[in-house]
This record gives sequence, structure tokens and C-alpha cells, in this order.
Amino acid sequence: MCTAVAYSGRRRLFGRNLDLEGSFGEGVVIVPRNYPFAFRREGTLAHHHAMIGMAVLAEGYPLFFDAINECGLGMAGLNFPKTAVYRAEEAGKKNVSPFELIPYILANCATLAEARALLGEINAVAIPFGERFPLTPLHWMVSDGRESIVVEPMEDGLKIYDDPAHVLTNNPPFPMQLSRLSDYMSLTPDEPAPRFGEGLGMQNYSRGMGTIGLPGDFSSAGRFVRAAFVRDTLVTGEGEMDEVCGFFHILGSVAVPRGCMRLKAGVYEETVYSSCCDLGEGVYYYTTYSNPAVHAVRLDKIDSEGTMPAMYPLKKDFEVFSDD
Repeated sequence: MCTAVAYSGRRRLFGRNLDLEGSFGEGVVIVPRNYPFAFRREGTLAHHHAMIGMAVLAEGYPLFFDAINECGLGMAGLNFPKTAVYRAEEAGKKNVSPFELIPYILANCATLAEARALLGEINAVAIPFGERFPLTPLHWMVSDGRESIVVEPMEDGLKIYDDPAHVLTNNPPFPMQLSRLSDYMSLTPDEPAPRFGEGLGMQNYSRGMGTIGLPGDFSSAGRFVRAAFVRDTLVTGEGEMDEVCGFFHILGSVAVPRGCMRLKAGVYEETVYSSCCDLGEGVYYYTTYSNPAVHAVRLDKIDSEGTMPAMYPLKKDFEVFSDD
């Protein structure tokens, strides 16, 4: 399970929590403009927008969990179990496999409008990367920080939805997640006032009582509501990195500690990493489960006109910074 968020203030930010029961050996990967992207049914793209994101390099091919391109467009794939439907190839459509969709969109599109138009031509086909990486049921969030869309592969093709909440989790399908926010419209960061019972002497006996009813569970529906509320009410300072700090606090509000979600004996889901991408500056910030310190990799760390991806291993060792 996972949570993706977009946020726009002085910075345009996009990122996610990856919640899984283990690691695939992922790292921060930069793909330069001249890396030849070989797509299974759509040929090879020899020149394209450069991109940076979290990925596994499989046989030299970047399998992205999330990424941004040099134009300021971001995209993340989230688990969509028992709901995602991949189809047979279709003539007249761009037949793109799920593992190809993030690089296909980010390689070709500079804006959210371009991404929306190209997605309208795509058929998500049931072609796995290989034996080690079979088909994974996914849906996607695409954002430029100011506007966001959700893309879901359904029985009758790709559905594209505006995402005014700028949040995506997992099931149920996005329209149901968005409509469910109406159940929580009375939440407030302010102290609540009594709505009934005049003369009963009701009073606020604790701070934060306006948030009573905010889901505290780790279900995808609960995380959707919690992330949407925290994102919408977030207040940041004026410092250069205050919005990045605030973004990690949004993700922290829905992060999963090891032990809270047991999948089977001895196997637990946890927030493997959290990412925050500065869409304007091309910086990929991240934390890992065992190392909450924020690390950064810049898109311009390598020659943008190169031909080979570069991978930067995650810093997972716990760090303590002392003033001594």
C-alpha cells in the first residue's frame, strides 16, 4: 500500500510513501536524455526528457516507482490490487505495459495537459517485464504540483480523473475515495463549537478536538482522508526548506511503522521510503525506514546529454548528529 501527494506553495512538490513488506534493491536513478528507452510495442525512443526517480535497474532498464522529469512533471505508480485491468493489444492505440508507463509519459510530456492527451491514446497492455518482475496491479498519479490527475486501468480502458485533493492511495477506485471525503467535511483545525445541547455545559477539554473523527487507521481509505486533511491544513514557515519539511510531515502522518500491518507470521508492511521531489529545481529528496534523515540527489548530478542511467544507493543506516 502507498500514499502519493502533491503540494504547491513557493515550491511545487510531489512525492509518496512506498509501503511494502520488503525492498527490491531500489535506488535513486537518473536517466539522461539520450538513454534509448526500448518499449515493448512502441519502438525505441532515442532522445527524450531527462528524469530522476526511485527505481530498480533491471537489466539496465529503470523500473520506476515514482519519478519527475526536467520539465517539472511528476508521476507515481501505486498498488491497485483486485481492481486494475490490463488488456490485450489494440490496433490504433499506443500499447504500453504498466512498467513502461511512467517513463513513457515523462519521456514524452512536458506538461500535465500533454500527459492527459497522451494518456487518452494509451492502452495498458498485459505485458510483464519478465519472470522476476511480473505484472503488478497499479494506478497512477500525475502532477505538476499545481494540478493533478489520477489514471486507473479499468475493464473498459484507462480512466483519467481530475484530482482536486492532490492525494492518491490504493483501493477503492478514485471516484469513491474522493466522494468519501464528504463524510469528514466537519473536521477542522480550529476548536469546535457545540451544535446541540444548549445548557449541557459542553466544552473543549483538550486541544485538537476539531479533528475528532479523523481516521487513524492504515487502510487506504483512512490514509486518503488523513493525508488530504493534513495537506489541506498544513502551514509552513518562510524558510528555504520549510515546505520540504512540511511535505515530509504530510507523508509522516500516513507512514506505516513495522508491526502495525502483519501480512503473515513474521512478515510486516512498512514505509520503505518517503520521497519529496522539487518539481521546479529537479531535486529528489528521500528518507528511508531506518534512516529518517533527509537526503537529496539532483537531476543535474550527471550530464543530461548522456546515454547511461546512473543509480545512487539509498542511505539506510540510522544516523545520529551530535553537537559535541
